[in-house]
Amino acid sequence: MNILVLGGCGIQGRAALHYLAGNPSVTRIICADADLGALKAISRFIPPDRIDPQQIDVTDSGRLRALFEQADAAIDLLPRQFMAPICQLAIDTRTSLVNTNYAYSIANLDTPAKQADVCIMAECGLDPGIDLVIYAHAKQRFDQLHAIHSYCGGIPEAAACDNPLNYKVSWTWEGVLSATMRDSVIIRQGRRVNIAAADQHAPASIHAIEFPGLGKLEAIPNGDAAFFTDLLGVTPTIRETGRYSLRWPGWSAFWRPLKQLGFLSAQPVAGLDGAVSPYQMLDKLIGPQIQYADNEKDLVVMVNVFEGAINGQRHRLTSRMLLARDLNTGLMAMSQAVGYPAAIAATMLAAGEISAVGVCSPALRMPVAPFMRRLAECNIQADEILEKIE
Repeated sequence: MNILVLGGCGIQGRAALHYLAGNPSVTRIICADADLGALKAISRFIPPDRIDPQQIDVTDSGRLRALFEQADAAIDLLPRQFMAPICQLAIDTRTSLVNTNYAYSIANLDTPAKQADVCIMAECGLDPGIDLVIYAHAKQRFDQLHAIHSYCGGIPEAAACDNPLNYKVSWTWEGVLSATMRDSVIIRQGRRVNIAAADQHAPASIHAIEFPGLGKLEAIPNGDAAFFTDLLGVTPTIRETGRYSLRWPGWSAFWRPLKQLGFLSAQPVAGLDGAVSPYQMLDKLIGPQIQYADNEKDLVVMVNVFEGAINGQRHRLTSRMLLARDLNTGLMAMSQAVGYPAAIAATMLAAGEISAVGVCSPALRMPVAPFMRRLAECNIQADEILEKIE
């Protein structure tokens, strides 16, 4: 099978290439990127002859179309502003595609994708992605779900916490800033509760959880949790649900006053030489200062907690996952947790193991057992505890 990886030289793209290069069913790996320089760095653990490098400007639609036409499936790891046109090109060329971003912005492409007999598997990375497959697995195991709480975050190992934020960049710093400006929806006591971005870091919005071996982590509302219970069709029985980012304690105490003072505003500051917003300033000022050193590890921490009825009795299922950077390859934990699931899904699409068409979510359309088995082969595996509760 031939797999096209758009943004293959990026942080997540390198992990996707690593997975594909180790899969003997993949005969051709087309790595398309504007800058192919990163291929030199990964050549020590990915044989160069396994990669077909293609330097390309993503706005060159003719050249991009030609690459799509040579692929059995594609992976889009480009910045999210390219998501809609890339998905449209996948439909036009009848090439099934995996994307790791939320599907909200491409819902209008569902019908065209179905008409073209194409699967656009969005939300197929870490969060969203692995968590949604765990959601699907939990739904299969419970007769009725009453609560879903999902936690996920990328944080530095304790030894790498050497700045006031106790945070370093394992994906994009601008993406982290953008997430701090996202409204959230939770369900509390059976009622939907909207949490405005301005209140995301307020004391009433955050809480702490314990993770074995790490201790207390801070949980901050992140995104629309009710969207996914709606998607699964379980909202009528859900009493509590939320989706939360995990950080070391103190994260919200840092951002709360900055939000109140307008440091995340996208409006240019009057009186400066040039149209510079506080948001742009924080992006360019802080980002370069919080990068990982080559000998430092990032951690991916995920916890999913489900409560509901099994055979007439209340149960709680707790799923925990911890992943660390591989210093031998240099691949970040976040890169593995995003790039590997995307690559697994692409190979399943190319092999015909996923038969769904349209704009799809792993919560509904991913074959759970084979997907989770292949994740485990990549040393990405959740530990589960199922217990009766009163």
